[in-house]
Amino acid sequence: MARTKSVSRVRLWAVRLLKIGIGAGIAGLIALVVAVVIAMQSLPSFDALKSSPNGQMIRVHAADGTVIVSLGPSYGRWLSAGQIPEVMTRALVSVEDKRFYMHPGVDPVGLARAVWVGYVRRGEGRRLQGASTITQQLARNIFLNNSYSAGRKLREMVLALALERKFSKEQILELYLNKVYFGGGAYGVDAASRKFFGHSATTLDLAEAAVIAGLVKAPSHYSPTADVEAATGRAGVVLDVMEANGDITSAERAAVDLEGVHMAPEKAQDSVRYFTDWVLPQLDNLIDERDQPLDVYTTIDLKLQRAAVAAIKANVPGGAQGALVSLDRDGAVRAMVGGLDYISSNYNRATTAERQPGSAFKLFVYLTALEAGYTPQTPVNDSPVTINGWSPRNDSRRNVGEIDVRTAFAYSINTVAAKLGMEVGFPSVADMARRFGISTTINTHPSMVLGTSEVHVIDMTRAFASVARKGIAVVPYGILKVATADGEVLYEHKDDTSRVLVAPWVAASMTDLMQTAVNTGTGRAAQIGRPVAGKTGTTSSNKDGWFIGFSSGLTTGVWMGRDDNRAIPGLAGGRAPARAFAAYMQVATAGRPVEKFETEVTLPEWQLEPDEEAYGQPDNGMMVDEDGLPLDQPPADGAAPGTPPASPEGAAGEAPQRIDQRWIDEVLGRSPGRAQPQPPAPSQQQQPASASPRPAAPPPQPQPQQTRP
Repeated sequence: MARTKSVSRVRLWAVRLLKIGIGAGIAGLIALVVAVVIAMQSLPSFDALKSSPNGQMIRVHAADGTVIVSLGPSYGRWLSAGQIPEVMTRALVSVEDKRFYMHPGVDPVGLARAVWVGYVRRGEGRRLQGASTITQQLARNIFLNNSYSAGRKLREMVLALALERKFSKEQILELYLNKVYFGGGAYGVDAASRKFFGHSATTLDLAEAAVIAGLVKAPSHYSPTADVEAATGRAGVVLDVMEANGDITSAERAAVDLEGVHMAPEKAQDSVRYFTDWVLPQLDNLIDERDQPLDVYTTIDLKLQRAAVAAIKANVPGGAQGALVSLDRDGAVRAMVGGLDYISSNYNRATTAERQPGSAFKLFVYLTALEAGYTPQTPVNDSPVTINGWSPRNDSRRNVGEIDVRTAFAYSINTVAAKLGMEVGFPSVADMARRFGISTTINTHPSMVLGTSEVHVIDMTRAFASVARKGIAVVPYGILKVATADGEVLYEHKDDTSRVLVAPWVAASMTDLMQTAVNTGTGRAAQIGRPVAGKTGTTSSNKDGWFIGFSSGLTTGVWMGRDDNRAIPGLAGGRAPARAFAAYMQVATAGRPVEKFETEVTLPEWQLEPDEEAYGQPDNGMMVDEDGLPLDQPPADGAAPGTPPASPEGAAGEAPQRIDQRWIDEVLGRSPGRAQPQPPAPSQQQQPASASPRPAAPPPQPQPQQTRP
């Protein structure tokens, strides 16, 4: 009897517990349904999830189409379910969630198995793994984070159930394949395909799809950019699972050659990053697109870029930095070196650094003088001069008396540059520099003619390129075209030849001077076996060395110096910078035809037949005779008039030949006896200043150090 009562009591408690369990289950189910309904109502629409900001992928191409760098979080083009290859969908479902089309968002079978495995291995400290469906992963990627907790796992399940109630299986797969992280910075299947294989995901084959599907488990470990063997090994596992699940046949599995999958190589991102750092911010001014992935096609020539890097590294003095900019005739940047190593220093010395150009700045002095009426043959006087207390001296420490403009430029005579600046007006020289693209502050003290104002390498190179283009403005550019991943062109560069800076005859005369500087003067180390025109520049105490010149349609500027602006013994524009220029240009011009310079100048009519208006009244401060003509000056230092100075820039001890017209013709390859343009009769604007400054001289300034050629 007692036993019967005991059994009845057990049954009673069992029934009670069952009822409590059933009640709790029903209550839990109701709570789950309520939570799912609430979550479903709060979910964004499918279109909203598609258009949610992801970031922007930018692929930068070299001039030949090669991808040189991919920047930003890599989000490819959004692919609809119909655009995603079936092999990609089958591979992903097979390896990540084979019961995807059967469960309601949470897989009870997979969850039970994961719980059992977790119980068996409870002593190993392992977390619950293998239970997340594709829908759960999508919920986690969009709405949650990867931190592991029971509460986060429960929210993930609720959101997965809500997603399945609101969206179709096809829509869930579309969202997943366009948003999941596949490693290497690539989010979405299209970005992954473009990064790892170099083409859109719409053309993925079975082997490539297996590689991408295998990345989801451990994107960093299996990424082809990190370990190609690990990626292909994981792809083999994916193919085996697909075969086991019946998604591919044995014959299809056997036909896949994973070793033959072509992976897009990672591109070097060292020196070319100076260029991409300069060019990419310009996108903000060219296009308005901020979300779609972009392909940016640039002007950079990888062969020339490698040659530029090699030339700088081979010639830069120890402890110094170097920079190089090379422009095609229309301003296209073909090479840019901003320093010796981008990884150790991403400071771009080609576009950002401001350094004194030394005698390279004389370009603007002589351009101003040529525009005012001087010619390469105009006589000038190399004699001591003092301007408001400033007395420039030549690098050779000599004065040679009367020479012509061509000789003065070729040997970078400082006294003549100072006199020319005083004659044409220092503000006019500053205006000329600004006209030719110098964007930094330019002072108008007398010493400015020797390059005491700081400039950018790219600005100086641009100015010389405008001379090479016969006086037409050159604006450096690096972007040829910008297109979306669909091929829609958002921007395309158009050359502008409408802005003329100086008359063609002024540019031709300036080219004549610069060609002579390379052939016979301070720039001889820049010779490359074809016509070259250019100018050296060396600042006081050898802190900066420059060479800028052009040949066969390419203009290249080279600068060398220390970032801390300390002196570098032996640094001079005619040495290391000129040698680097020559080393680069020999490679850069190798495939280009030899171009002779059009240096024969046709002067305008007002110069060929000057009249009284052209002469004007003599300046009271000039040493002139009663007819307004300059007085002869005695030769300085006992040198005979017309004797050229000793060549600076390391040519000490050499006795240069006498520069007369016949000798110049021979050096420049002109026909002997060819008639050359005669200088116009001297006028107020073209008389060489010999001693006194103009009455309206600039205010006094501290005595600067001297600038070398």
